[in-house]
Amino acid sequence: MLTSLQNPLVKQIRKLHSTKERHRQQLFLLEGTHLLEEACAVSYPLEVVCCTPEWETAHIELWDLACSLCDRAEIVSPEVLSAIATTVQPDGVVAIAKRSEHQQQAPYTGIVLAVETIQDPGNLGTMIRTAAAAGASGLWLSQDSVDLDNPKVLRASAGQWFRLATSVSEDLKTTVQNCQQAGMQVIATLPTAQLTYWDVDWQKPSLILLGNEGAGLSADLATMADKQVKIPLSPGVESLNVAITSALMLYEAQRQRRV
Repeated sequence: MLTSLQNPLVKQIRKLHSTKERHRQQLFLLEGTHLLEEACAVSYPLEVVCCTPEWETAHIELWDLACSLCDRAEIVSPEVLSAIATTVQPDGVVAIAKRSEHQQQAPYTGIVLAVETIQDPGNLGTMIRTAAAAGASGLWLSQDSVDLDNPKVLRASAGQWFRLATSVSEDLKTTVQNCQQAGMQVIATLPTAQLTYWDVDWQKPSLILLGNEGAGLSADLATMADKQVKIPLSPGVESLNVAITSALMLYEAQRQRRV
């Protein structure tokens, strides 16, 4: 059992709390029982899995499955587990995996989100979770957004990170053009739009453009859209959270497609 905070593996995992180190090592953190269950459910390859003796005793089958998917498995003391986790009260297990390992590319069909310069990991994780729940095909993320594999993004996605096809776009304008060439309609969300989001024919393959939490969608992307839509707001309300906006549009698309 690993008990020393000076152990090389412990030091390596602790460094992954930093975005810079996750990029340098090309690894990301996967924390908690639920995320590990979701990773194992899709046979996501893992590099290392660490758990406390108590957690192993309570999750024998999951531990055996995780061990079969990883290169190294270690039992660690509760103190070590707390040190390698980013959460305040970790539930007993932490894993690491390679960045972008076996991620599916977002497709050019169905209902797809394209999000620009999203900074809040909670928002991005919620959009991934909602997109999966609403039956969306995938999500494109601009390169200047929060990392897809930020630990808070994974936790906010409630495990749907492993199930939704997600991709980082090197140039979101090029991605939009590719979607249009593939026959998708591009829908931009703007507060000044004349159409409301339910006026769109969502039975067509559609790309939904969503902007930064503060600045909104850039003018360059907004002008590329085939249609611009708004979310009706009561007087005095300036805007909605971007994750809520995505949820409204995704579920209107699902409603129309089920009719």
